[in-house]
Amino acid sequence: MNAWTSYQLQDFIPFTADVYFRLLERMGETFWPLHLLTLALGAAALVLELRHRTRLACLLPAPLWAFVAVAFFIQRYAELNWAGGYVGYAFIAQAVLLVVMALTGWGMDNALRATHPPVVIGTAITLFGLIIMPLIAPLSGGSWYQAEVFGIHPDPTAVTTLGLVLILFRGFALWIAAIIPALWLVVSGLTLQALNATGGGVLFAVLAIALVGVVWKSTSPQR
Repeated sequence: MNAWTSYQLQDFIPFTADVYFRLLERMGETFWPLHLLTLALGAAALVLELRHRTRLACLLPAPLWAFVAVAFFIQRYAELNWAGGYVGYAFIAQAVLLVVMALTGWGMDNALRATHPPVVIGTAITLFGLIIMPLIAPLSGGSWYQAEVFGIHPDPTAVTTLGLVLILFRGFALWIAAIIPALWLVVSGLTLQALNATGGGVLFAVLAIALVGVVWKSTSPQR
């Protein structure tokens, strides 16, 4: 027991902050200008769901989760951390889940109102993931290639999707659709804290706000 208690969170992270942020930068360098397409898909998903085109809105993020799974986790992150491949498979599972939910319509909130507080929260989180998160690294003195973008990097992909599913779904389906994005925000937030990097607190704050929205929507009467 004493041996285990001597470990710190940093002992489980097999890379440094410089290596991790270089990985983010490599993603930006390699796939630019694909960022423009992924951001457009995210914006389109938000517009479609607010216009009650819920199935198509649910389908649009799915290929981006699969892309991040392969391009980021399986092909690159797994070289730094043996768990990267398993996280990649979780991202693929989220992609499959979104496709299945889009095709079946299970748990879709087809009666959503734009002024309903959980929808407002979901919209704000989605816009934060699409617009604000890509600006954090450049405004902090980093390279523009380090800008984390929805559909290219995992953090904004999870944040944006968490906002989207908060608008799209209700009931048990909402909890199921939110599990993997929420878990990744926990993992990523802890990783950033272990690396003494900024951003972990932001991810935890977004997660807390999202969970408030999920609970609020789950306990609200069905409309």
